[in-house]
Amino acid sequence: MQTNSTPSTPAQPSPAYTSLVALGDSFTEGMSDLLPDGSYRGWADLLAGRMAARTPDFRYANLAVRGKLIGQIVHEQVDVAVTMRPDVITLVGGLNDTLRPKVDMSRVRDLLTEAVERLAPSCEQLVLMRSPGRQGPVLERFRPRMEELFTIVEGLAERHGALIVDLYGAPSLADPRLWDVDRLHLTAEGHRRVAEAVWQTLGYDPEDTEWRTPMAATVPPAWLARRVADARFARQHLLPWIGRRLTGRSSGDGLVAKRPDLLPYKDLTD
Repeated sequence: MQTNSTPSTPAQPSPAYTSLVALGDSFTEGMSDLLPDGSYRGWADLLAGRMAARTPDFRYANLAVRGKLIGQIVHEQVDVAVTMRPDVITLVGGLNDTLRPKVDMSRVRDLLTEAVERLAPSCEQLVLMRSPGRQGPVLERFRPRMEELFTIVEGLAERHGALIVDLYGAPSLADPRLWDVDRLHLTAEGHRRVAEAVWQTLGYDPEDTEWRTPMAATVPPAWLARRVADARFARQHLLPWIGRRLTGRSSGDGLVAKRPDLLPYKDLTD
């Protein structure tokens, strides 16, 4: 007896990337995914750990430092990454520029273009991002600049064969519950979801197909609790941030990258 059957589709092989270098600011450094020793982990470390579990002798460097503007990323990190010639480079930058009271978006475009033109030929795969945005008045105020930045990033990706990870369009990452009390950096769960997004964009089999799905609804905090949280945020985070802007200082002044060399991956939580 003859039966009709549909041939099964062969499974796609996992990518064979052997090294990763991450460039950027606090988002890629890993704030606010805090480790017990006071350092930060973050999505890039989580991604490197997954890739290392698939590939013996996998090497990883994270050159990102909090507070860096795109000009600083270009001048301090790009040449280092080019010299390393890894398989994968991730570049996320420019968002700090858009949050400044005044920003020259033409200069941001030119600097991003310079970075991509230098990085793309030095790796097998360049990864760019549309960064996530937390719901609230800060996002609404700076949304036009952010979206202009993302338009620049999309054009560069198309011209240079880079991958785009769309975090801005992910409903889950707009949820304030996935953002730390400073309202600028993701929580550990937020970083986990970003790592999953980049993992899938690179062509690995999903470990969480629902990373874009928003968290289950909960009862919002009471009015008084929200006002207390607002006051704490203003005192501990907003006022110091404004002070740094007015004096030209940065939270990254004097800091160095946490993983400055392309070395075999090591889990810093061990």
